[in-house]
Amino acid sequence: MGEYLSAWTRDQEPKFQLFRVVARKGDRRVLQLRDVMARFNLPCTVYPAEEETGRRLLREAGIDASHLPVVIRHDGQVFIDPSLPDLARALGVSVTNDMDVADVTIVGAGPAGLTAAVYAASEGPDTVLLEKAISGGQAGTSPMIRNYPGFPHGIAGGDLMEQTCEQAWLMGAHIVFAQQAIALERRGDRPVVHMLDGSEVSARAVLIATGADWRRLGVPGLEALVGSGVFYGTAVGESRAMRDQDVFIVGAGNSAGQAAMHPAKHARTVTLVVRGDSLAKSASAYLVRAIEATPNIIVRHRTEVVDGGGDERLEHLTLGDRTAGTFERVPAAALFIMIGGEPHTQWPPDSMARDGQGYLVTGREIREESPAGWPLDRDPMPLETSVPGVFAAGDVRKGSIKRVASAVGDGATAVRLVHEYLGG
Repeated sequence: MGEYLSAWTRDQEPKFQLFRVVARKGDRRVLQLRDVMARFNLPCTVYPAEEETGRRLLREAGIDASHLPVVIRHDGQVFIDPSLPDLARALGVSVTNDMDVADVTIVGAGPAGLTAAVYAASEGPDTVLLEKAISGGQAGTSPMIRNYPGFPHGIAGGDLMEQTCEQAWLMGAHIVFAQQAIALERRGDRPVVHMLDGSEVSARAVLIATGADWRRLGVPGLEALVGSGVFYGTAVGESRAMRDQDVFIVGAGNSAGQAAMHPAKHARTVTLVVRGDSLAKSASAYLVRAIEATPNIIVRHRTEVVDGGGDERLEHLTLGDRTAGTFERVPAAALFIMIGGEPHTQWPPDSMARDGQGYLVTGREIREESPAGWPLDRDPMPLETSVPGVFAAGDVRKGSIKRVASAVGDGATAVRLVHEYLGG
């Protein structure tokens, strides 16, 4: 019952406004602000600067409308056009790393990184967890994860990641948000992670768990509207804005299917646009059944989004039927794109072994694919990259299973391997 009440509460307009946002209509920054607030379950209401309530809030705060958006905290503190670190500070989380030496450095706070932080910190080593944005990764944006063990009725991805983050902190992990890793080098026998703000962390072992971003659709008319009705992944703070609207989702995996179920509670229609001829080939059976049982979810097979547009915000899409070779223009208020991932592996050294798509190669595959790329006499450990003492877990790793539970398993396994490495 508690889970149901919690889910119901998230779907309602907040009664207590912890944060009030004043912004111009159509401001794309509002998406980021809502997303950050929603991930931390912080009540937030947006007021258009063109309307009287928005103008009144600006007057009371003693500021003009020359620099928007403006975030006003419940205690009256004002943040003008805040950056991500500014928002993180407003939420009371750490954005400054004060540890330059650690036993284990974990880069990325998705399911794999957070799990690794829980296990590493609980067993004693000094553990630093660095995240370029806020915790949760792609899993944190999922409106409902229905196949994670222990939650028979499902759990919101943001809730699951928030609880895991709190658990890591309670275990003693030093967690730093809005701290982007930009380089990795080996200095003597220690890997060193360099951050965007110029700081660095030297560790005995490093775990890369930076995950992947959604692949771009590549339609110019839609790329111009990203943040204004077009979204990559799900926008967790946008569900109520979809009420009585026509929503489209591109993708055929579990993430796309789960994303369809949530706006279906509010939207007039939700259309899944699937390139193939069967959703069952790429989505779990339980999810296919749930989609089929939801009357306002439509699945269009053998279809692609080929164009779209609108006046400052998405208003219509053009769908192409791959079999018939025909095109149809349809009204659309929102488009969510989930068509596979591109790994966050631009920052480690070029010498680190990757496959053709950029995923990190680990374990025995290093010697199989690039025998000269391994510098030691011993074999690489499972989940160890071609740089000794640097491990990879979760979606960033070649051959990983793109499921939350699998990423959690990777994170736990990586910590055991790190202990073995350090003990050796």
